[in-house]
Amino acid sequence: MTAPAVVIVNPSSGTAAPRDVLLRLLRASGIDAEIAIATKGCDITALARQQFQNGCRTLVAAGGDGTVSAVAAAIVNTGATLGVLPLGTLNHFAKDLKLPLDLESAVRNLRTGTVHLVDVAEVNGRTFLNNSGLGLYPSLVTQREKRRRLGQRKWIAFSRASVATLRRFPFLEVSLNADGQILAMRTPFVFVGNNVYRMEGIDLGSRESLTGGQLCLGVAQHSISRWRLMRLAFRALFGRLRSERDFIVLCTKEVRIVSRHKRLPVSLDGEVMLLQTPLDYRTRPRSLRVIAPEAS
Repeated sequence: MTAPAVVIVNPSSGTAAPRDVLLRLLRASGIDAEIAIATKGCDITALARQQFQNGCRTLVAAGGDGTVSAVAAAIVNTGATLGVLPLGTLNHFAKDLKLPLDLESAVRNLRTGTVHLVDVAEVNGRTFLNNSGLGLYPSLVTQREKRRRLGQRKWIAFSRASVATLRRFPFLEVSLNADGQILAMRTPFVFVGNNVYRMEGIDLGSRESLTGGQLCLGVAQHSISRWRLMRLAFRALFGRLRSERDFIVLCTKEVRIVSRHKRLPVSLDGEVMLLQTPLDYRTRPRSLRVIAPEAS
């Protein structure tokens, strides 16, 4: 990375670094960059888009998956390049890019890495890098954030939100049209991933490729009980989820999800939005330029 960059920092991310620490690391790596702090409640995509309109062609997202996704949404198919400093709790996108997770090495990668073209996905024009969910997961995230606003720590809030969500056990009645294949279902959750996710073993939730040009569609069967839903999660860790009769997995380039509801809560890379139906998902192959290690 040789051109001047702007580093957009989300200070509410799980391991956010102080501005002076970031500046010191950037200078030590010989990187010419300004730092823009996203204030609480700030529209990060709008902030990144403004930086692009001001002439910046390298935008670095310093935060978790939601922050990275928000910055990426501003520069898809623009010719601008995304850098990532993984400062979140899970950092799924950074891990799938094989980025170093410690801050000093991640900063160094901005200089030593190379530009790769990767896929993004979108629903109703909203971009996401990792996955989107309907039903159980948006409900869980909403419950978790309510508890975090009350001062509970993230993992405690997550655990209690999980219990509350499973107690309510919401179902969706949806019709899915995936490349002409139509499924009418009553389901507790629908999962749409940007490319194919590993559905079993210790690498559950990771992706071998970010350039496959596919969506990974997973749907839980309507007959599943609370107990079987929990069993499904354990099967994913220790068994063979693809053979699990309670779960359907399809690979597709686009899918339309129709519901009797005019709007549905939808999670996009961990952020919940209320979107109008039908929900039209599609892949956008190799539409994002991102700095990643040479070997990725």
